[in-house]
Amino acid sequence: MKRFVLGLAALALAAAPALAATVGQSAPDFSAPDTAGRAVKLSDFRGQFVVLEWTNPECPYVKRHYDSGNMPSLQKELTGKGVVWLAVNSSSPESGEFTPPEAMAKWVAAKGGAPTAVLIDKDGKVGRLYGARTTPHMYVIDPQGRLIYAGAIDDRRFASAEETKAAKNHVRAALGEAMAGKPVSVAATTPYGCSVKY
Repeated sequence: MKRFVLGLAALALAAAPALAATVGQSAPDFSAPDTAGRAVKLSDFRGQFVVLEWTNPECPYVKRHYDSGNMPSLQKELTGKGVVWLAVNSSSPESGEFTPPEAMAKWVAAKGGAPTAVLIDKDGKVGRLYGARTTPHMYVIDPQGRLIYAGAIDDRRFASAEETKAAKNHVRAALGEAMAGKPVSVAATTPYGCSVKY
């Protein structure tokens, strides 16, 4: 029996696709609809810095970053510098936490959010392509299309709204270094938050 179970585990590992998103490598291209149903393709933004933010309005961690103004202010700051910001919701309609496109757009607007686009990834293809595990889970892509940061938004997993504002923001730091032509000193961290509801 033990041998049988180990055999099944080996088969499952062999059948599982390797994660395509690896820091230092080309970011996998994708296309997904935004909240208005328009197709948004990552490769259309080649030549610009791109931030990918996995989000879910039902997640307390996401709520903390939006309610404190942390995520909206960062979106405004960075898009004001020409960065493309794509928020991605990979919650499955069967998960109980799926937010329909119109409701998702209204929620982001009500929170003062300012992403370039909000993408609805209800089949989870984009999330799985990037190995997104939590909300939030953040990725930064450089103008050459390379993934230069992946992980947590900041260094304070457990924090109040006020403490969140004082946290070291890994996304801001990565973009600041990359825009200055420097290597990203912290290119990967462990993401924290709620699990992505595939």
